[in-house]
Amino acid sequence: MNRMATRFRSSFFVTLMGLSAGSAFAQSPTEFINDASAQSVAEIEASRLAHQKSESKEVKDYTIVVINDRTTANQHLAKIAKQLDLPVAPREEVVDKAKALMPQVMDGNNFDEAYAASQVSTTEKAIEQLEQTAQTTDVPELKAYAEETLPKLQNHLQMARALQASR
Repeated sequence: MNRMATRFRSSFFVTLMGLSAGSAFAQSPTEFINDASAQSVAEIEASRLAHQKSESKEVKDYTIVVINDRTTANQHLAKIAKQLDLPVAPREEVVDKAKALMPQVMDGNNFDEAYAASQVSTTEKAIEQLEQTAQTTDVPELKAYAEETLPKLQNHLQMARALQASR
């Protein structure tokens, strides 16, 4: 029973994290910025949690890359929103949305495995969203943001797949 409960929690973690990257495509610039910001906050917080909980050097190294890159991306989105004078959600709303995307805290040996799997899933979806945005947006700043951020997320995906394979 314990093994089944652990698998259920792992599946729940992966599914919930997958929701964080599953926003709709063909969004308005404001919707894109708000969703992307919330997704980044959720990824940052999940990575901070993983950094604290994991004993794996690989996981800790990966979390630092994610935290740094996602923080930079969020700062860039904030500048774009200000430049374009877009009405964006208040910070509290973005944080609340990110909290809703965060998984329940898991304990035990399967945490690293669940974290790695969730990172593969959410990063694949984030890449898909950015590729779609880069192709469809008529806002040059968002197109540039997507094109600048894609290589970083593709690197995250490679790293996450390597983590997943090592678990």
